[in-house]
Amino acid sequence: MKIVINCWILRNKNLDGIGYFTINTVRRIIQNNPEVSFVLLCDKNFTEPYFNFSNAEIKRVFPPYRHPLLYVFYMELVLPFVLKKQQPDLFFSLDGFLSLCSSCRQLPVMHDLNFEHYPENLAFRNRVYYRFFFKRFAKKAARIATISEYSKADISKLYHIPAEKIDNVSCGINSSLHVLNEEEKKASRARYSEGKPYFFFVGSMHPRKNMLRLIQGFTEFKKNTGSDLKLVIAGAALWDQSALQEVYTTSAYKSDIHFAGRLSDDELKSALGAAYALSFVPVFEGFGLPVVEAFEAGVPVLASNVTSLPEVAGDAAVYADPFNVQDIAKGMQLLYENKDGLCPSLIQKGFEQKKKFSWDATAAMLWQTILKASKK
Repeated sequence: MKIVINCWILRNKNLDGIGYFTINTVRRIIQNNPEVSFVLLCDKNFTEPYFNFSNAEIKRVFPPYRHPLLYVFYMELVLPFVLKKQQPDLFFSLDGFLSLCSSCRQLPVMHDLNFEHYPENLAFRNRVYYRFFFKRFAKKAARIATISEYSKADISKLYHIPAEKIDNVSCGINSSLHVLNEEEKKASRARYSEGKPYFFFVGSMHPRKNMLRLIQGFTEFKKNTGSDLKLVIAGAALWDQSALQEVYTTSAYKSDIHFAGRLSDDELKSALGAAYALSFVPVFEGFGLPVVEAFEAGVPVLASNVTSLPEVAGDAAVYADPFNVQDIAKGMQLLYENKDGLCPSLIQKGFEQKKKFSWDATAAMLWQTILKASKK
């Protein structure tokens, strides 16, 4: 059996959620199936040793994906020739991109359809590409893998795909995370919040992550409680930040808000583990890795009550309406005022909820989807 895997999403070392999903699942699938031949299509900049197994061969993608026109050129002109030469049983694509011009059986992982719900948050050229092609990719696919029941239902409804053709394979948890001791927490708070307890957010500062209302909610929380808690925000600023800058500079408590930038894995382990609570209130989320990572780190969670997050967090979080600033502030206040009762209860529930998620389980489910998709 031969499988060609599209891993171009690993084009740089600054991994996002899809990048972590790719590394953690593909590595396990290759390692667990030594009798299968894998050909990985990677960007020319990819140099990491994640897939150094005897049954895996890495081929560099040309041209590099840097623009939707190059997406089309590669997927519809170059890739069909690659697949015809390789003659795989399946083309497996971690970013959801498929080739409409190839007759090869194909399996995409469609993490979510945020571009269908919030197209205004994408650059025009990307928006046009995603909204034109992804519905066609869904029709072309032998099967579809996704990461939550919410996304499964969303794909089925918007693209008119039978639900039995879509598999929810879920996500796992960063294994390096753990509950910090008091000395570790103290050191982290000294670094990020002048020694004070803090609410913590981690993620790309994309509009759907709802940073504006998070800061506004924190401002209201401070006004209502007089608390000394701070807000630490970790993540890369990849989009226009003018609106975010305005909300930040006009906050009466901007001195209590710290932008930590993009953190390494070790830095994230420390920053998340020392947090008073995770404050994660996006308006749209396909899964929500920071939530289960907070469970692993023994940190209470404030989460949005929309899309996939109630499914992922279960009864182990306080929920807020992400479109309502006052409700976000109310969630923060509830956690602040119940340090000795609610917070320990949420941590214990988080320890139970996290047992539902592991990269081993996700890789095993994904492999079963691959087997089903490869059968003619």
